[in-house]
Amino acid sequence: MITSDRLARLGSGVFDRNDRRKSVYVESERQQHQGLIDLSLGSTDLEPPLAAVKAMAEVLEHPSSSSYCLHAGTQSFRRAAAAWVQQRFGVPVDAETEVLLLVGSQEGTAHLPLAVLDPGDSALILDPSYPSHRGGLELADADIYTLPLTAERNWAPNFDALSADQWQQLRLMVLGFPHNPTACTGEQAWLDEAMHHSVQHDLVLAHDNPYVDLALEGDAPSLLRCPHWRERGIEFFSLSKGWCLGGFRLAFAVGAAPLIHALRQLKGVVDFNQCQALQRGAVVALDQHADWPSRLLPIYRQRRDRMRQALADLGWIVPMPSMALYLWMPIPEWASAKGWSDEQLAAELLEHCGVALTPGSGFGDVGRGWLRLALVRPVEELEKAVARLYPWWEQHH
Repeated sequence: MITSDRLARLGSGVFDRNDRRKSVYVESERQQHQGLIDLSLGSTDLEPPLAAVKAMAEVLEHPSSSSYCLHAGTQSFRRAAAAWVQQRFGVPVDAETEVLLLVGSQEGTAHLPLAVLDPGDSALILDPSYPSHRGGLELADADIYTLPLTAERNWAPNFDALSADQWQQLRLMVLGFPHNPTACTGEQAWLDEAMHHSVQHDLVLAHDNPYVDLALEGDAPSLLRCPHWRERGIEFFSLSKGWCLGGFRLAFAVGAAPLIHALRQLKGVVDFNQCQALQRGAVVALDQHADWPSRLLPIYRQRRDRMRQALADLGWIVPMPSMALYLWMPIPEWASAKGWSDEQLAAELLEHCGVALTPGSGFGDVGRGWLRLALVRPVEELEKAVARLYPWWEQHH
C-alpha cells in the first residue's frame, strides 16, 4: 500500500469534497443558466483595512519580502500582537516567549498535538468542531474523545459526561468559542470550568478563538481570562475573520511559554513564516484598526436577520446564531423523511439550485443532520439564493 493508514483516517475532508462538487457544477450546463452562489466557506466578501493592504504592497517591493523568514524576523509582529492582547483583554504577555506567528490558526491547531502528544495519548475535542481539531489529533496518532454539543443544551459542553477515569487519561483538550460551526458565542464560565478540569487532571488546554471579536450577542470568552493559562493554556487568534484577511493566512498563538516553545520547535522543522510584507500589513491592522471587527457586526447582524426571515418564509426554521458569519441549519423534516443525509441534501441543493452549503457531518458525527451556511455575500445575493430554492423545495416538500 502506497499511502498510510493515517491518511485513510483523515479522509478527504468536507471542504475538499465540496470543492469537487462545486467544480463539477461550474463545468456543467446548469452553470450557464444560474451561476454558483457559494455559501460553503467562511471566506468573507467584506474588505480588509485598506491601510493594511497598502502596507503590504509597499513592503512587497523590498528584497526582504522575497526571503525566507525565520522566527527572529517575526519580532515586530509578535510585539504588535502582544500590544493587541494587552489592549483587548488587559493581559500583559511577553512577545518573546508567549506569542508565536502562525500560518493561519488552522495550522496552529493542527500542529499542536504533534508538539504535545505521543502516539496513543488521549485528547478531547468538541463534536461538532472545526476539522483541523480532529485532523491534528489523527496526524499525532492520538486516541480521540469527543464532547457532544447539542441544541437541547444550547450548545453548552457537559464536562460531567466524562468519567473520572476518562479525565485521568486525557493529556490535551481542544475547545473553540465562539464556536464554528454552531455559531454559538459561548460563555466564559465554560472555559473556566475547562481550566479547572485541566488543572485537576494535569492536561493542556487549547482554545481556538478566531471569532473572538465577532459575537453578535454576549461577550466572547477567552482563555486568557482564565487563571493558570500561563501554566498549561494556549489560545489561537486570527486576522482572517475580524480583519477579512483570510487568504493572507495571518494568525498567532498566545500561551504558556513551554507550549509556545514546543510549537515553535515543531514549526522550525516543517515550515517558515509569512514574508515581511504580509507581516507588515498585519501589524498595521492590529495597531491602527483594532476596531475593524466591530465595524463588521452591523453588516453580519443584518445578513443574519434577513436570511433567517427569508428561510422562515420558505418553511425552513433556523436557530438564532449569537455569532457572526454562519447559520447552523437542521435539515428539513421532509428531507429526513426521504432518508437524505446532510451530505446528500447539500449535493442536491448545489446540483439543482446552484447554492453551495457545507454538510454538518464534516464537522463530526453530532453534526449529522445539519448544514452550515456562511453569510459571506451581500443581503441581496443571500436572498437570491433562497429564492432559487422555491421551485425545487415545493417539488420535494
